[in-house]
Order: sequence, then structure tokens, then C-alpha cells
Amino acid sequence: MRFGLNFFPSFRADDLSAAEYFDQVLRLSERADQLGLSSIKTVEHYFHDYGGYTPNPVVLLSAVAARTRRARLITGAVIPAFNHPIKLAGELAMLDNLCHGRLDVGFGRAFIPKEFEAFGVDLDDSRARFEEGIEAVVRLWTEKRVTFRGRFHAFRDIHLLPRPVQVPHPPVWVAAIQSRESFVWAGTRGYHLMIVPYAGSLERVAELVAVYREAWRAAGHPPGGERIQSSLHCYIADTHRAAVEGYRRPMLRYLEVFAEAVDSWKGCDAAQYPGYDKMVAGIVSTTPESLLEQQAALVGTADEVVERIRYHRTLFGEHEPSLQINFGGMAEAEATRTLERLAARVMPEFSWEGAP
Repeated sequence: MRFGLNFFPSFRADDLSAAEYFDQVLRLSERADQLGLSSIKTVEHYFHDYGGYTPNPVVLLSAVAARTRRARLITGAVIPAFNHPIKLAGELAMLDNLCHGRLDVGFGRAFIPKEFEAFGVDLDDSRARFEEGIEAVVRLWTEKRVTFRGRFHAFRDIHLLPRPVQVPHPPVWVAAIQSRESFVWAGTRGYHLMIVPYAGSLERVAELVAVYREAWRAAGHPPGGERIQSSLHCYIADTHRAAVEGYRRPMLRYLEVFAEAVDSWKGCDAAQYPGYDKMVAGIVSTTPESLLEQQAALVGTADEVVERIRYHRTLFGEHEPSLQINFGGMAEAEATRTLERLAARVMPEFSWEGAP
């Protein structure tokens, strides 16, 4: 079973500076690579303390590439709606060369209205821009010369440089949260899947994962070839009480900046995002305690975290936990402690289960 780290900045300037956060990410990434974690992922967001410190995941992952040797580097995710496909394809291909073919590319639609407003992009065009952008990027990676005419982008006789190291192209992932259509589309196209269980009920996400797997099978893709990553917060300590108490303050900060970012949904109605009003209401009402009650965070002793992961496997099947261990501006020592305990006492329990 694979395990990865997910770096999603969620802190205030009075918690730590951007430079301090990036230094922390690089040290944790280097140690995770040494300890045998399989992947390191970061996000594209803007403007808010929720994610906004990484407007370009390619930049941060390039620095991570220089500090690691084995872990896969994953964009989790880049946003086609906010990027020209030629520029995006070229930057990602460059990163694939810098890390010698260790890149996985996750694409997302984005879901924060303020970001769409700032870029002058209509929320109701998000799916069309997403699908067109991925099509254009994949063609630029795989075809020698590309002429493309879509609804949003058109270009003629483009030969992309550099070419990706991986042939035919880096593995493609799709980030999906609530929209059934996104899960079906990813499975039908044969793309891997990124899920966020804490953004909805575990049972609902499990239903959507089953929909994805059925779409994968129905499209004739190789049985068992699909991969799923689950984004989760993780805090491990020697006692249950110490873990819960340590997790609570940074989780409060995370939820605070998350609620602030989705505040722009107030008064916003977008047909492309059915059910997001309920999701936003759920985020605003979420507490650190409710996440624990819903079993949507990995918090406790190493043994308790092992049992929680096993429970998630009954819901989602084989998947890779992609763990946020330095959320909410927490001290680096706390994140390092979780990482060390994860590698020493959690990962070995799954070394014989599922995929290596």
C-alpha cells in the first residue's frame, strides 16, 4: 500500500512566513523520500490563506525534485481554466525532465468563485474549459505537431519543447469532490482519481468512487489499473489524548481559512456545481471534533490510525492516503513526529497488503 504527503498551505501570516513554510515543506519532503513514502503532492489556489501560497505547484515541486530521489511528484491539482494549455503542457514537461520522469499530473476544475471572478472565467464554463484543457495538454505531450481548435483555445502547428520524459506522457489524475459527472468522466477516460473525503460524507464519497470504478470497467480499461488517492489530515502522537489535543488548534485554523475561501459562494448559483451550496454549508459547520466523529481524519496513536485506514479501505477499496501533516500553521516538530511515526509504525502494517 502506498502513502504520500499532501502539502496544502492553510495558515495565516502571523503563524509563519511563506519562506518558512516552503523551507518546512522541503525538509519534510526530503525526509519523506528517505523514509519510503511514495508521493509528494501540492495544490494550485489563489488569494486566500486557504491554498493561496501555492499559486503554481510546478514551482514548489521543482524545488522538491531537487531534494528527493524516489518519490513521485504530483500536481494536486493544476487548473486548466486558469492556464493556457501550451504554457501548462510546457511547464509540466519541463518538470518531468527535472525530476527524471517522476511526475504525475493531477488536473482540477477549481471551485472557489472568487478565483473564477479574478481570472474573468465563467463558473458555468469550468467543465468545458477543464476537459478542453486536458485534451490540448495531452495532445501537445504526445503528438509531434499539434493544430488545435477548441471553444476557448486555438493554435496551429505547435511542436512542444521540452518533450516529457515519460512515454506517452506522465500519468493523469482528476480531482473530484462532489460532482458525479466528474467521477464518470475520469473513469471513462481512464484517468486516476483524487478524492477529498472530508469535503462530504464518507458514504457519499464511497458511492462516487464506486461510480468511477464502474465507468472505468465499462470503458474497457484494464481491470485493477485505476488508482485512487485520498486526501486526509493526519496527526499521530503517543497517546490518543495528546493526538486530539495537538490536532485541534491547527485544524481550527485550517477550517477557519477554508470557510473564508468558500464564503464567495454566498449568493452564487452555478449549474456546473450541483450540491456545492450544501457542501459549503457543511464546511462552515465543520469542527475538529465532527471530523473525528465522521472518521474523516487520521488522528490518534499509530495503532488507531492503522485501524482508521483499514476502515477507509472497506469504503473506497485499494487507495493511497495522501496526508496533510503540516496543516494549519503547526510547528514543524509536530509534523515531523507524525511523519516518523507514520513510517515506523503505520506503513509497515500495510507492507504486505495490496499494492507495494
